[in-house]
Amino acid sequence: MTQSQRSVCVFCGSRAGARPSYTEAARETGAMLAMRGWRLVYGAGDVGLMGEVARATQAAGGATFGVIPEHLFPREVGKRDLSSFIVTENMHERKKVMFMNSDAIVVLPGGAGSLDEFFEVLTWRQIGLHKKPIFLLDTDGYWQPLIRLVEHVIAEGFADPSLMDLVISAPDVPALEARLTEALS
Repeated sequence: MTQSQRSVCVFCGSRAGARPSYTEAARETGAMLAMRGWRLVYGAGDVGLMGEVARATQAAGGATFGVIPEHLFPREVGKRDLSSFIVTENMHERKKVMFMNSDAIVVLPGGAGSLDEFFEVLTWRQIGLHKKPIFLLDTDGYWQPLIRLVEHVIAEGFADPSLMDLVISAPDVPALEARLTEALS
């Protein structure tokens, strides 16, 4: 990685999800990262949206940095042909390595693992452990229930309204690219 190269951590599903738009958004995200010269940091899987974003980044000539825990290697089909590939002992180490090697976090549609990753980096930001921007790619409104949940947490007095300022939502990849460009400038 060059001194000026930025890295974007992408959390997303190890499944494709129910809508073709999720796969298309993952592909567009990977291609956009490569076109911008930003390195993809992700969970090193070759399945679901993870595989789509990585293959699209590679196809567009972008750098890839994958991190996978030993126990998920068979399930997520660890993608060994990445620019950098790290196998960790556990999920906690995986998340830490991904986070430490990125300048921004983008969350594409995903399941419990993506939610875990999102809430961990959001909590770290809330308590002042980092200032990295956190983005939700809200493909077809996928993250609207999550956004409403965070608003509910605030309304019920369990977080300050400023919590919503820590998450930047983008409806599509062009909007994500514009917001990432601004944040990483």
